[in-house]
Order: sequence, then structure tokens, then C-alpha cells
Amino acid sequence: MKKNKISILVTLFLIHATCGVFAQAYRSGPTDKDFAGYLFAYFKGNAVADEAVCFAISTDGYTYRALNENQPILDSKVISKTGGVRDSHILRGEDGKTFYMVLTDMTSSKGWDSNRGLILLKSEDLVHWSHQAIDIQQRFKGQEALKRVWAPQTIYDPSVGKYMVYWSMQHGNGPDIIYYAYANKEFTDFETEPKVLFLPKNGKSCIDGDIIAKNGLFYLFYKTEGHGNGIKLAITDLLTSGKWIEQPGYKQQTNDAVEGSSVFKLNQSDQYILMYDVYGKGKYQFCTSEDLDRFKVIDHQIDMDFHPRHGTIIPISRQELLDLTSKWGKPKDMEFAFRKNPVLDGFYADPDVLYSNKTKKYYIYPTSDGFDGWGGYYFKTFSSSDLNQWKDEGVILDLKKDVAWGPRNAWAPTITEKKVKNDYKYYYYFTAAQKIGVAVADLPTGPFKDSRKPLIDFKPEGVNGGQEIDPAVFNDPKSGKSYLYWGNGYLAVAELNKDMVSIKKNTVKVLTPDKTFREGAYVVYRKGRYYFFWSEDDTRSENYRVRYGTATSPDGAITVPANNLVLQKDPAKGIYGTGHNSILQIPGKDEWYIVYHRFNYPKGIDMGDAAGFNREVCMDRLYFDDQGHVLPVVPTL
Repeated sequence: MKKNKISILVTLFLIHATCGVFAQAYRSGPTDKDFAGYLFAYFKGNAVADEAVCFAISTDGYTYRALNENQPILDSKVISKTGGVRDSHILRGEDGKTFYMVLTDMTSSKGWDSNRGLILLKSEDLVHWSHQAIDIQQRFKGQEALKRVWAPQTIYDPSVGKYMVYWSMQHGNGPDIIYYAYANKEFTDFETEPKVLFLPKNGKSCIDGDIIAKNGLFYLFYKTEGHGNGIKLAITDLLTSGKWIEQPGYKQQTNDAVEGSSVFKLNQSDQYILMYDVYGKGKYQFCTSEDLDRFKVIDHQIDMDFHPRHGTIIPISRQELLDLTSKWGKPKDMEFAFRKNPVLDGFYADPDVLYSNKTKKYYIYPTSDGFDGWGGYYFKTFSSSDLNQWKDEGVILDLKKDVAWGPRNAWAPTITEKKVKNDYKYYYYFTAAQKIGVAVADLPTGPFKDSRKPLIDFKPEGVNGGQEIDPAVFNDPKSGKSYLYWGNGYLAVAELNKDMVSIKKNTVKVLTPDKTFREGAYVVYRKGRYYFFWSEDDTRSENYRVRYGTATSPDGAITVPANNLVLQKDPAKGIYGTGHNSILQIPGKDEWYIVYHRFNYPKGIDMGDAAGFNREVCMDRLYFDDQGHVLPVVPTL
């Protein structure tokens, strides 16, 4: 019967998903493939000094070390009304870069029925937090009989596109019931009245609710109170439906009293961990599961140098780990062993790289990837001062808002910096709706203003197939002229006018080097020679790769060397689909880098065609030999 009920829920979810259409939002931050560790938010005990937010980190999900020498990372007296906080719950937002934390505003020394409120906190770096304490009794009418507010948590409700905060409350002598309210956009207040989210069919108390989404269903783990104390599970396909399927039995794997359960998913794994506070013994128990139904104790694998109380764990990226330890110190016995690539968190592709003489920084301009069928509609840029740490500078051009002539398929941009009088301007060429446009800005981070019409929306003479996509811009250091290259299935070039937003149509030429040319051209100049790079095969193919040729002029015939393969897959490392590159020269040096995309690691190779629009950006050194040949690049993890 249980399986039948769950299958009904799956069916309901599929119907709901096909009927509802939600707009795609801007994406930032890491995805599962980028997670390199975990953050554990917790409090320490019932003493007032221990009722505060503490942080710990892990790189494997099993070994945890406290940050800040196990001292609070926030001052409870500053953020609370009672002087103490408990039950830390932390959540990464849907945008990937915003974090939400909610706390019980309470000191146990004043009694378990002493508090009436909770605290909302928000951060974009896990270090600096805004906060707002809310007294439920004062904030809402009809709460005169309210006795206590316990253990709030937050979840994103996709059915309404809002963040739901849920917590348990007791009124008078009634049961503890899990209520919910939707937070405002600023996460400083509630915009709805508290409503009942869940109450067991037996009408008995339930507290410490923890909800995790899996395969379109919401799994609510909660503690029964006063009637066979333990952790139970209820499932629904719509958070506010009031229709929960209560599962039989208890999920804790101990006979001791427990509370404060929380579930998190192990990075790059199908395994989930259920943890809970065995408060009578002052310890945590960890259990593992794949189906969120059957759990196995793994206490022997867990190692912590602190004793947490009621907390939660979220996955974090390598940069977030570095930011946290930069602020609160790196635990003495913890070592970080990060992969070099990808250099950007998230799904991005078709990277174009620039060094700005104006800002003295490096920039990567990619395609925003991760949209089915290459359906992205906005462009972003990322900045760095050292080529190691990259800052997301946000959206610089939104086709739906900024480009009336091409509101879809934002692909493969390229950019150049040109000195105009005594300042620099930035000319950004991009693909939109299978045409090429240009936008201009005074800074490499924008804002960019579109020219209001496509620059390239025609096929060169003699070309019948292919697409007008994948622009590349090149400033010739010998002549001072600028050129635009483009094409899929063919390679074309045209000289740009001095305004950089129009071309000399009588200079359009077809330069297709050989039958290996598919797309993604890029041109650089080194020691009197022009180097042309391009991608072979299809971006959905594991054999997508980079070749090169040379020429004696920016628009001359391309000579293709016998051994011209620059970059290709490395199955032994799990690297596939390496292509669509740009090239960076370190200013003033004969030091070169190739920036490219590949299938996301490690799951891309198993994604089929979807690997072609769920890609990631990488960077490796590029070398030339004494004769000027490009040496094969060894792609790195």
C-alpha cells in the first residue's frame, strides 16, 4: 500500500509539473558538481554562552572540524531579543549565491515555554549576515495563547516561487503543531499569516520538522512529542496541500531519545545522511540512506572535534570553503586538496577571455549554460586578479530585456578592449537568435548597450549551410585594424569599421581552413605569425576538440600543419568534450593559457546530448615549441 501511495504522488507531481510553467531565473554559484565540502551550523548547549551559532566544516561529509575554535560566529545578544539562539537551520537559495538562516530566539534558562519568536538571517558570503528578530505573538493577531516557538526551517516552494519558513508552535494546552508562513523578498518579515503545515492524523504533538525535496516529492522528518518520542516521516507532492502520507515506524536507529533531525545529500553521490541529536548522551548519530526510507548507522565513520546540538549541514564550494577559513581560520588538522578545474562554479561554456588594461584584471565572458536545448537568454562575466579565484560580476546583457531583435539563444560571446581618445571602451559581440550583435560599455563589467540591430544576419557569398554564430574579435597589432570572425560549418571574416559596431561588407571573406572546421574560431598573434584555433565535431560529442592553423595575415589563407590537434578528451581522467576555446596571453610575457569548455565532470559523459548544454569552463597552460608549433595541451582536473 505504501508503494502505491508514493506512485500516486509521483503521478500527481508529473501532472503538476507539466501544467505549471515557471520563468527561468538568473543562476549563480556552484552546482552539485562543484561542491567540495560541507558547512555545519549548530549550537553547543543549554548554557546561555552556548546558545549561539557556531560553524564547522568538512571536505568529505564525515570528518568535521569547528571553525573559530568552536566559538560563536555571531553575537546572540545582537541578533536576538532573548539573548540566545538555538536550532540553526541554513539553506542555499535558488539563485545559488544567497544563503538563508533561521534560528529559535530563546534561552532555555528562562524555561521551555518562554519564547515567542524566531530570527531571519540572510547572507551572500556566509560571513556577513543581516538579521531580523520576529516575535510571532506581537507580529500577528490571535496569538494571545501562544506558549512557544521552536526550531524554524526554510525551504523554497516552487509552486509559488517563494521561501517558506516553517516551525512548531504550541497554544495553551494544545499540541505542538508545525506552521508555515512565506517570507518577503528581503527575508526580513513574513508576508502571510502563519498557517498549519502539518499535524499528524492522531492530533498529537510534532516538532523539529525538516523537509528535503527529492524527485518532485517533499519528505518531512519530524519528532513526535509525548507519544512514542522519535523521528517519523511524512511525504507530499505539494507543500501546502495539507495532504501528507504518513509513513509507518520511526527512522532513528537508536532506542535513546532524539531530536533535531536533519537530512543532507552527500556531494556527487546518491547517498543521503540523516543526522539527529541524541541529546541525553550529548552526541549526534549519523545514518545513511539512498531512498530516505531505510537507514543504516555510520557512527564509526564520523569524526568531530566538537559536540553539536540541533544543527544543519549544507554543501559548499571550494571558494566558499576558502572564504570561511579566511575569516575564521583553517582547522589545524584539515587539508584542502582541490581540483584545478573547472575555474568557474556552475554551468558555463564558450568562454572568451580578456585582460583589461583599464582595471588590471582578467575577465571571462561565457555562455550561460545549463538550459535545455541551449535555451539561455543572458550573459555574465567573471573577474579575477590572479587567474585562480573568479568573482561572479553578474548579468551584463539580458536578451529578453535588452535585445529586442534577438530575445533568445544567448551563445558564444567575444569581447575586445579599444582605446578611444584617453579612455577605454569595450565592444562585446554575441550570438542571439542565430544572429550576431554588438553591445558597447565603458567598463568590462558593463552595463552594455546593444546597437539595436544585428551586425551579422547574412551568409557570405558561396555559403549555403551552417549558422551565423560564434563571433571572435581580433585587433591586429601590425596594422591597427580590427576583424570579426564568425561561422558554424564555415569560417568568415570581415574588417570592422573604426566605430567597431559595423563591418566593411566589401571585406567579407570565407577562410574555412579544412573539413575539420566546425565552429568556435579564435585568433591570436605571436612572433610574426597569426594563429587560428577552431573546434571540430559537435559540442554534444565526447570527441569535440580543438585544432589550429597559421596565416601570414589576419584574413589570409590558413595553413594547416600535419599535427594540428591542440586539445582533446582524456578518458583516463574522465575528461570529455573539450572545445570552443579562447587564448590568453599574460601582458608583457610569452606566457599563454587556453580557456575552453568540457562536459561537466564527472557525470557529463553519462548525460547523452544534454552534456552539450551542461558544460563547464576550464583553463590550462598553452605552450609553443621553438619552431612556433602549438604543443598539444594536457587537460587537467
